[in-house]
Formats: sequence, C-alpha cells, structure tokens
Amino acid sequence: MRNIFNYVDRDSPIHRLTGATKLVCLLLWSFAAMMTYDTRLLIVLPVISLVLFAMSKIRLSDVSFMLGFTAVFMILNNVLVFLFSPQHGVSLYGSRHVLFSLGGNYVMTKEQLFYHLNLLLKYLATIPIVLLFVCTTQPSEFAASLNRIGVKYSIAYSVALALRYIPDIQREYHDISLAQQARGIEMSKKQTLIKRLKSAGAILIPLILSSMDRIEVISNAMLLRSFGKNKKRTWYMARPFTHWDVFAMVFCALLFVCALWLNHRNGGRFWNPFIGT
Repeated sequence: MRNIFNYVDRDSPIHRLTGATKLVCLLLWSFAAMMTYDTRLLIVLPVISLVLFAMSKIRLSDVSFMLGFTAVFMILNNVLVFLFSPQHGVSLYGSRHVLFSLGGNYVMTKEQLFYHLNLLLKYLATIPIVLLFVCTTQPSEFAASLNRIGVKYSIAYSVALALRYIPDIQREYHDISLAQQARGIEMSKKQTLIKRLKSAGAILIPLILSSMDRIEVISNAMLLRSFGKNKKRTWYMARPFTHWDVFAMVFCALLFVCALWLNHRNGGRFWNPFIGT
C-alpha cells in the first residue's frame, strides 16, 4: 500500500525542528514563491528545497505517488494555460519573439515559454517543501508546538487528529478495496477507466460509514476523558524551541523579504528579461 500523506520517522535535522517552526517556514516559503515571478529567485528556491529534502533522509519511494500525481498536474496545468491563453506571456512582458507556429493563434513565443518556465519553477519550489512538512512532522508534536505558540489546545488537537486521520483513511480504503475485490468487483488495470471509477464508487459508502463510526469512537473517548474541561493541558510530545528553530524561521523570513524587495525593484511581480530586446 502506497503512502499518500503520512509521517515518515527518520533521524534528521529537519525532523528535529518543532512542528510550529516547520509551519511558519512553510508559510513564509510559500508566500515567497507565490508572490513573485522573478526567475532568479525561483531557480534558487528549488535548489534549496532539494538540499533540504536530501537532509531530511526522505526517500523518493516514500513520496513517489504524490510526486507522480504532482508531475501529471503540472504538465496538465501548463498545457491548459497554453491552450486557453497562448499569448499570455506576450501580454505580460510587452514584447513578441516568435519561435514557431502551430497554426492560428497558437504561436509559441519566447515570452510564453518563459512564463511556462516560471510556472514550472513555482511548483518545483513549493511541492518539495509541502512534502517535507507532511513527512517530517509528527502530529502530536505538531499540536504541542502549536499550543506552545498560543493556538488554543482544542484547535491544535483537532489539527493533529486530522493529520493522523489521513493514513487511517488510506488504510481503510485499501482494506475495503481488497474486500470488494474478493467479492468479485474488478478494479485492476485490465478494466477501462470508467469501470474502475464505478468500482471505486462502491467503496465510498463503506468508507464513509466506517469513518463515521471512527469519529463517534474518538468523540466518546475524548468526552470520557473530560477533554476541554481545563484551559490548559500538558503534552507528552512537547519539545522546546532550539537555536536551529530560530535559524530556520529567520532564513525563511529573509527569503520572504527578498521576494518583496525583488517585486519592488522590478516594479511588479514579473522580472522582464526581454526589455531592450
């Protein structure tokens, strides 16, 4: 069974950062990547993210499914952008350098190709960091660190339950799928896509019912333990902030400031290398 979103236990510098630190870094990093189209920064961010991914000791096999899904979405997004707006790059950069024509309005220009490159770099800058956050953040420790920085512990605990629930749903779906296949429902690659989707629909109702039962069990357990009675609670997985947490947040904050400065210097979100050509 493939892991989609799950915590992967490794001993690495990324794992040793607190959950709140990784959340702050994820937000700052994502804002920096999304708010600018300066290719110079967008080239640096994927390189740093790949270095961090190597430091985390997360193997490609641990996230192969999500990488494949992201690659398909990335390609589809670029194709659709070109189909619906083949001259968008020309309107953004104010010049037109034709590379080749596909007929009609579908003309590939340097500006359009450069815009697609920036879209690709944005994905490469953010997806590894999102995967790092999910795969290196232990849900209970994440809840404890959120509560430590001022988030109400009931909200923090809800976030932890949601993160824990993702692999449970995945495991439950896998078990129900095997049970349905044992009853004769064909879901192999031999069937057409439409038939496989219909067969997958037969899994949804048992999955929803089992999820409702699980929610009721968890709610009763929390109620019997008087969850929410006190204003504060202790955390078994709580960890103190270290100088590495401060360094990580300062580093990501500097990337965010760099993105703001580049936007100001470029007079907007887009860096235009075609000026004067």
